[in-house]
Amino acid sequence: MTDSGERTTMTRRTVIGGAAALAAAGFEAVPAYAGGGHGHGDKTVRLSVLGTTDLHGNVFNWDYFKNTEYDDTAHNDIGLAKISTLVTAVRKRIAADRHAPRPLLLDAGDTIQGTPLAYYFAKIEPITGGHIHPMAAAMNVIGYDAAALGNHEFNYGLDILRKFQRQLRFPLLGANAQDWTTGLPAFPPYVLQRVHVPGEKPITVGILGLTNPGIAIWDKANVENKLKFGGIVELAKIWVPKVRKAGADVVIVSAHSGMDLSSSYGDALPVPENASVLMAETVPGIDAVLVGHAHLEIPERLVTNKTTGEQVVLSEPLKWGMRLSLIDLDLQKVRGRWKVVGRHSQVLNANTVDADPRVVAVLQKDHDKVVEYVNGKIGTSKEAMSAATAPWEDTAALDFVNFVQADAVSKALVGTPQASLPVLAIAAPFNRAAAIPAGDVSVRDVAGLYIFDNTLLAVTMTGTQIKAYLEFSAQYFKQITGTGPFPSDQVTNAPTPTAPTGTPDYNYDIMGGLTKPLTYTIDIAKAVGSRITDLAYDGTVVAADQEFVVAVNNYRQSGGGNFPHVSTAPVVYNRQVEIRQLMIDYVSTTGTVDPATFHTIDWSLTSNGSPITVTA
Repeated sequence: MTDSGERTTMTRRTVIGGAAALAAAGFEAVPAYAGGGHGHGDKTVRLSVLGTTDLHGNVFNWDYFKNTEYDDTAHNDIGLAKISTLVTAVRKRIAADRHAPRPLLLDAGDTIQGTPLAYYFAKIEPITGGHIHPMAAAMNVIGYDAAALGNHEFNYGLDILRKFQRQLRFPLLGANAQDWTTGLPAFPPYVLQRVHVPGEKPITVGILGLTNPGIAIWDKANVENKLKFGGIVELAKIWVPKVRKAGADVVIVSAHSGMDLSSSYGDALPVPENASVLMAETVPGIDAVLVGHAHLEIPERLVTNKTTGEQVVLSEPLKWGMRLSLIDLDLQKVRGRWKVVGRHSQVLNANTVDADPRVVAVLQKDHDKVVEYVNGKIGTSKEAMSAATAPWEDTAALDFVNFVQADAVSKALVGTPQASLPVLAIAAPFNRAAAIPAGDVSVRDVAGLYIFDNTLLAVTMTGTQIKAYLEFSAQYFKQITGTGPFPSDQVTNAPTPTAPTGTPDYNYDIMGGLTKPLTYTIDIAKAVGSRITDLAYDGTVVAADQEFVVAVNNYRQSGGGNFPHVSTAPVVYNRQVEIRQLMIDYVSTTGTVDPATFHTIDWSLTSNGSPITVTA
């Protein structure tokens, strides 16, 4: 129950269903293929394939950290309960045509991690104890036909993953998740679904699942010496012909790999992270690809296979259950076998419908239990910590974020060539309203300090690069002289060419050391680019060639904010762990937050060398 007494699954929208639901969700009716010359009366049959991806533990349209209904600037809604309503509407529309085959429903991975709901049943009350995973329960109710493994399926270890797999009433596919020793698939590589066509022979649909090879890096601790992961394209070249030989008329790939070539792990692996388009272009025999991993909304992309000249349709339905892909494949008989002769895809928006009561009924108790957990005590803090002044003074709140990040990286680097390097970390004042109270601390209190879903990475940088990074960050401050006192709006959020209305708080980073202090001053009377003075590590001036490990978030490392050097620096740590969850885990594990263990005053603002005063 919420504080107001309302059930947490209530929605701000009116229930709609059937054709009205589809129309409101953005459905466009596309004429069936009208070509001819394929024989058997040229009858066209349309096979529809529905798809989700990157659900990340979302069943309800609920923000557990804010304890309110989910909303964002685009007013998206999230969760499988709403997806189920859309799926039902599509199924009913298709069932109204007595000659149409039933639609298939697939998922492209990253299912069991990402919300407190998912975390709770992996760590607090693990499903290995007998409870069915909320995502398995919801997906079973909705009636999925197959799902591919995502990289985040491996976050909680193989025991949790295998238990989740056994709880599903449909296959969990991963042709390139291979036994470490034998190289054989450790999960089913594909499944054949025979779809009934009234008055015709069935359509045999082969569904091939491929997951992300980056798992070998991101979850090394969970998979090393157990599983290895081949490339998306390389394994598709092996398995697509096998699926065809097994009798598939249609081959659909559910791939947890983004559309366009890129790799967050650089050249650490010989195969790309995002390769769905490359696969469609270079592997003959694929008709459609349900794409995941990149968290993008791409309703339809058509590419031409370079070998066969045939078109392949790809669709990616954003994330968290915000969208449902609808792929339509038109088939005709060619020499007695079904062949795809037309293809189209679109996405439907979940924010136009209400939650499916069936899903709500099955998961309400789990949801309520997790709401209680998130708002309950997980530890205590010896002092109150506030982020209200974090943009202009060194605070315990941001030092806590940096401590947790740097500590996690330092522990992970043990036994590596970087183990002896000093570890730094960066943090931004995301939320000035965030505060951890003295006394009892809840999950929500901790999460308020870190309001984004960023994951933790670490890179190596030199002293020269560290100074350049801090100089870039310091453009956040307006150029002023005198020592004040100044209202904060006269000092912070300076306009720049790329942020003409003012640099946002999240693009101002402070940097701190783990075992030894990184100290510096920011002289805001100076021009941008020459503000960082007295930069020292453990009391010694930082040398130009001195090497550091720097803990950063994935947004920064991928180029967010355009900070110098960080996006091209060598990556030495990347396990795809959410920083927010690391902070929650720290409080839960230690039981106590003591600012005295991590907070020191290491940086300050000056004007021509004199300290300045800023008021909130």
